[in-house]
Formats: sequence, C-alpha cells, structure tokens
Amino acid sequence: MAVTMPVLETARLRMPRLGLGTWPMKGAECQRAVEGALALGYRHIDTAEMYGNEAEVGAGIAASGVARDEIFLTTKIWYDKPDGAAIRRAFDASLDRLATPHVDLLLIHWPSPELQLSDALRGLAAIRAEGRARAIGVSNFPPRLLRRAIEADVGLAALQVECHALLDQSKLLGILRPAGMVLTAYSPLAKGQAPDQPELQRIAKKHGATAAQVALAWLLAQEGVAMVPKAASAHRQRENLDALRITLDAEDLAAIAALPKDRRFVDPAFAPDWANG
Repeated sequence: MAVTMPVLETARLRMPRLGLGTWPMKGAECQRAVEGALALGYRHIDTAEMYGNEAEVGAGIAASGVARDEIFLTTKIWYDKPDGAAIRRAFDASLDRLATPHVDLLLIHWPSPELQLSDALRGLAAIRAEGRARAIGVSNFPPRLLRRAIEADVGLAALQVECHALLDQSKLLGILRPAGMVLTAYSPLAKGQAPDQPELQRIAKKHGATAAQVALAWLLAQEGVAMVPKAASAHRQRENLDALRITLDAEDLAAIAALPKDRRFVDPAFAPDWANG
C-alpha cells in the first residue's frame, strides 16, 4: 500500500515533509538516486551549488517522467557569495545546471563574516519576485542571525539546519514557528549515530521498525519540521519512506526527549557561533 506523503503548508510554501538529500552523491550514482526516489514516490529533492551534483539532480528529474511542478526542488548558494549580485550570478548558473526554469526553495547555504545580510536577502527576494524561486530562506543560521534575517522582512519561508534526536533545536523552532517558517532537518539520522542509540532500538522493536525509522518518525512528530535524509540505494529510500507509517506514542516521545541533545556532527571551521551568532 502506498504511503501518503505529509506536507508542510504555510503562506509561503508547500513542502513534502520527507525529501531526498543528495550530499555527497555525485555523477551517475546521484542521477540514479534521484530517479529512483521519484519512482518510489518522493517529491522533494535537496541539492546545493557546493554539492557539485546539480546537473545530475536535474538529469534525474528530467529522466524520471515526473512533471516538474509535482517536485519540490531546493538548492543553496555557497557562503562565498556575500551580496545580492553574487547570489544572482551563482543562481543563474545553478538553474542552468539543473536545467529548470525555477526552484521551489532557494537558500543561502551558510552565513559568513563577509555576508551583507540585507543586500543578500533583497537579492533573494528579487529572484522570488521574478518567479525563478518560489520561496526563499537561509541555512545554518544561528538564533541571533536568524532573528536579524527575519526582521529584514523579505518573507523568508524556511531554515535548513542540522536537526535530529541527539541535537536540541528548540530555540530555533521557537523563532521559526511564530514567524510562519519551517525547519528542514539535514543529517536527520545524526550521521548514522542516532540508530545506534539503545533507546531508539528498543522503541523500534516495539513498533516492528528500524531505529532509523524511529529517528525519522520523531522528527515527523515535531511541528513545522521536514527532513532530507541522504539515501543512495532503493532499499534505504524505501526504509525512510516507511518511517511515515510509524506513530510514536507519548512514552516513546518522552524516552527520546530524555536522550542527550548536545551532539552536533556538522561543524566546519567556517561555521557560525551556534550559541551566540
């Protein structure tokens, strides 16, 4: 029986809650993964300029036979583009590689000390006004910078950030929800560490599921959260899809809430100050 894909819908976007993350897939593997995911029923694909796979993502979409308007496509502009003009040039190149007239969500991938925030956000808004990005947002912004971005009042729709059962992002969610924004969780399985947690394994046994599925189901239980786990194989893509069938009860949610929530797995040298940035 087919799984019904839940959707997050706000005034600014309509996003399937489970998507396919494509980092760090490249070449033919990436194209096959995109085609395969779309054949299984995925309708949300996530890529980025920095991933070096936009052409393969676009080829996978084109080869899938799924109508472009049925697919929610996100791409992200790398952090070395500090202003609206640089973002526009990079986005033009991204659209060419993706071979699509628009993306559904365009994000600034990471903040940098050189970022001219107001100008960059106005650049995103201008691209949206042209219809080439249906929604805009940011990625890897810490709370203080996220508030500044929201205060710029350009109609941001989403924040993409590391989020999983081992990392507390409630502060960011407390900012996003009142602003009418959604959170897209990357690394939702904590770089493979979440399924190793005995508590998640115990809950998985109770539901006849895998610990990875429980980790994804926990995110699905959070208001305003979507996720983009990377999955190259059809087996893993199906496993992730089947997480949609799991409903965790109050006891499960309490047990997962009690897990340590201070484990960050994506923290490059150029990352912002997560607590104070």
